[in-house]
Amino acid sequence: MSETAKGNAAHHGGKGAPVREEVWQIEPSGPLRGDVHVRGSKNAVSKHMVAAMLGIGPSTLHNAPEVGEVGLTAAMLQALGVHVEISPGEITIERGAEIRPYVPEEYTGLNRIPILMLGPLLHLAGEAFVPFVGGDPIGRRPVNYHVDALRAMGAEVEVGENGISAKATRLHGARIQLPYPSVGATETILLTAVLAEGKTVIKGAAMEPEVVELALFLQRMGALIELNPDRRIVIEGVDRLHGASTRLAGDRIEAFSYLVAGLVTGGEVRVHGCHQDRLVTAITTLARMGAQFTITDEWLTATAPDGLRPAAVQTDTHPGFMTDWQTPLVVLFTQADGMSVLHETVFENRLVYVPALQKMGCEIEVFAQCLGGPACRYHDTDAKHSAVVRGVSKLRGADVTLPDIRAGFSAVLAAAVADGTSTLRGVNHIERGYHRPFEQFTSLGLKIKRLT
Repeated sequence: MSETAKGNAAHHGGKGAPVREEVWQIEPSGPLRGDVHVRGSKNAVSKHMVAAMLGIGPSTLHNAPEVGEVGLTAAMLQALGVHVEISPGEITIERGAEIRPYVPEEYTGLNRIPILMLGPLLHLAGEAFVPFVGGDPIGRRPVNYHVDALRAMGAEVEVGENGISAKATRLHGARIQLPYPSVGATETILLTAVLAEGKTVIKGAAMEPEVVELALFLQRMGALIELNPDRRIVIEGVDRLHGASTRLAGDRIEAFSYLVAGLVTGGEVRVHGCHQDRLVTAITTLARMGAQFTITDEWLTATAPDGLRPAAVQTDTHPGFMTDWQTPLVVLFTQADGMSVLHETVFENRLVYVPALQKMGCEIEVFAQCLGGPACRYHDTDAKHSAVVRGVSKLRGADVTLPDIRAGFSAVLAAAVADGTSTLRGVNHIERGYHRPFEQFTSLGLKIKRLT
C-alpha cells in the first residue's frame, strides 16, 4: 500500500492510530471565482475498490479522488491480503494468493464499506467477518437489507456483539425485493450476485448514477448484468471475473457544492469534470431560484446577477433531488430573498448540521411534519426532517464543530459569507469526502488558515 493510503488510514482512525483534530480558520473574502476540476466521487471509488478484489488480475481506477475514504478502504483491503497501489489520480488493485476473510475490528464504525465486503469474501474464502459499519450520523442505514439478501442467496449470517459473521459453501441466485431502494443494499447484492450460481433479480433497486457506474465496472470485469425498467436489475452469475480498467465519472455532489459556493458568495465558479447529465435536477432547481447557467461539454457555471429567489425542495432517490445536495442548498436558501422549505425524505437525521448553521446566524427552523412535498415515510415519526429557512440572513463568524462530511462543506459556505472570522473544527470530515478542499477553496479566493 502506498504512503498516501497508509497516511489516510492513520488519519481517519484505526487501532493505535493517531487521532488529530483538523481546524480551519476562515475569513470572508468576497465573491468566490475561478475553476474547479472534480475527480471521481467518494461514493463510487471505494465501491469500485471492493469490486476489484473479485477479479483475477489487476484492476485500475483512473480519475480517482484524493480523499480519506480511499486510504481507509485501501487499508482494509490490505488487511484482507489485497494489494493496493495509489498514485496521483490512479488506484491499482489486485488480490493476493491468499485472502484473509476477516476485516479487523479496529475498523469498526469508521465507514460503510466493510459490509460490502461480505459477499466477495464468501466467494473468495467461504467465510467472512466484518465489524459493524459507521459513517456520518445522518440517520438509520440498517444492515438488515444486506443480511436478508445474503441469506436469500444461501449464506449463513450471524449478527454478533462485535460484527457480522457469514459462511457459505456456494452462493446462488435469488429474487430479492428491497423494501426501499437502498444504495448500499443494491451494491451488496450486485457484488455478491455476479459470482453466484444462477440468476438474481433485484426488485426495487437503487438506480443512482454511482450504482449504475459500479454495474458497468463489473460488466467490464465479465459480469452479466441487465438494467431494466421499474427499478429491476437482473444478474446472471459467472464462474470468474477478470481485472478491468475504468475512468471514474465526476463527483456530482462536489460539482453542485462548488456551483453553490459561487452563487452564495455572489461570484462564479466554473466546474470541470462533471457532465450535465449527472446534475439535471440540480441545475433546474438552481435555475428556478434565479441562477443563470452556461453549460458546455467540458464545464458548467452559474451566476445570479438578479439575486436569488426562495424555493421549496424535496429530496428523493434518483432521479430526484439528491439528499447530499441539500446541505449546500440550505445555506443558499439563507441568501435568497424570502422563505424557503426543505423536505428531507431519504435520511431522517440529515438536518443534524442545522445547529452549527444557526450558531452562524442562519435563520432555520426544523419540523417533524412533512413540509414542501407529499407525506414521506417519516410522516408519523418524531424525526425532524423538514426545515423552513428565512432569507436574506446576515451571517456571523463563529466557532463550530462539524458533525459530518456534507455538513462540513455547508459550514465553509456559511463562513465564506459571514461577517467576521469563523473557526471550523472537525475539518477531517470534509477531507474524507472532497478532493483537496483546502486547495480548491484557496484557489477560488477564500482566505483559509490551518490551525494546529
